[in-house]
Amino acid sequence: MARILVVEDEHPINNLIAKNLILTGHTPICAYDGNTALEIIRSDPPDLAILDVMLPELSGFDLIKLVGDLPVIFVTAKNALDDRLLGLSLGADDYIVKPFAMQELLARVNIVLRRTKRDTPVITIDDLTVDMGSRCVLRDGQRVGLTPREFALLEALIVNRNLALTREKLITLVWTYDYEGDTRTVDVHIQQLRQKLGLKDRIKTIYKVGYRLEL
Repeated sequence: MARILVVEDEHPINNLIAKNLILTGHTPICAYDGNTALEIIRSDPPDLAILDVMLPELSGFDLIKLVGDLPVIFVTAKNALDDRLLGLSLGADDYIVKPFAMQELLARVNIVLRRTKRDTPVITIDDLTVDMGSRCVLRDGQRVGLTPREFALLEALIVNRNLALTREKLITLVWTYDYEGDTRTVDVHIQQLRQKLGLKDRIKTIYKVGYRLEL
């Protein structure tokens, strides 16, 4: 997966982001001020940087001007329209306002990595091989036909592996915000994935919550 620089001066938030990146297979590198982050980027560039704006020594807005073509996601409490426009005009790939849902951040990380072609992993789960780039799934070497929705659901589970996802969150990630159907469609699609891919013991039902892919 990807090496991701997390630049956030609030240690609990930095640690929480890093922990969730580890759970989903990424390698976080933590920095707590702008100057340290710049040194890391220049010495060993990561695949992506998650930046706060209000940082000690060198702000996120100043830092992004010095990082070249490194993909950047701003995660900040600065929610004014002018700040959003400034962050995006400086070259940020995304701009997320605190407080945020961790699943949303992880989904956006995956989107940016895929868009910048810095993370097209091949995931192995027991007898399955999932090529995230080509969207091809093999089981015991044989291709498994998944519908676009089924693959999107599998991708959401893989990106958020080891994290419990509510049905509502899966609707948001897979069916998009304007879906008006019943959340039971998630249960139907989960059952289809379990049967087609042999993931009965991997996709766990979390009582009164939703589902988790355990790897």
